[in-house]
Amino acid sequence: MSTGTRAEALAAVTAAARRHHAAYTLFNQAMAERLGLHPTDLQCVSLLGLESRPRTIGEIAKLTGLTSGSATRLVDRLERAGLVARQPDPDDRRKMLVTLTAHRAPDVEAAWAEPGRAFDRALDDFTDPELAVIERYLRRITEVGSEQTERIQRG
Repeated sequence: MSTGTRAEALAAVTAAARRHHAAYTLFNQAMAERLGLHPTDLQCVSLLGLESRPRTIGEIAKLTGLTSGSATRLVDRLERAGLVARQPDPDDRRKMLVTLTAHRAPDVEAAWAEPGRAFDRALDDFTDPELAVIERYLRRITEVGSEQTERIQRG
């Protein structure tokens, strides 16, 4: 990054973020194809893996930005692929909870093995304080992205 003005630094960060987004979108598509999934399906599996508890289809719709009908079809595809299972919500029998299964986990883990190591190596040169800044940036930019998605969808 340049040692010029703040405007130049911000422009460099923005350009790098846009390139990162494009590269990661292409990576996600390639990984999904390798696993025989749609890219949105793979993103859902990834997001469910980050969740601390099973999620309803309505919650999955919010996580993925899909309508409830599209989220239902997504869960149907993941269930057929053996990646998720549905179980009744013990607090509300009208709802179903969706959890990741271990059935195809070895396929997913194997596909992620080399890319995971490569992404880890990409962080090797950063100090702990630098990693904290990177994480803070990613969290903040994710929040902004979510807010802007909601704003755009509201019209």
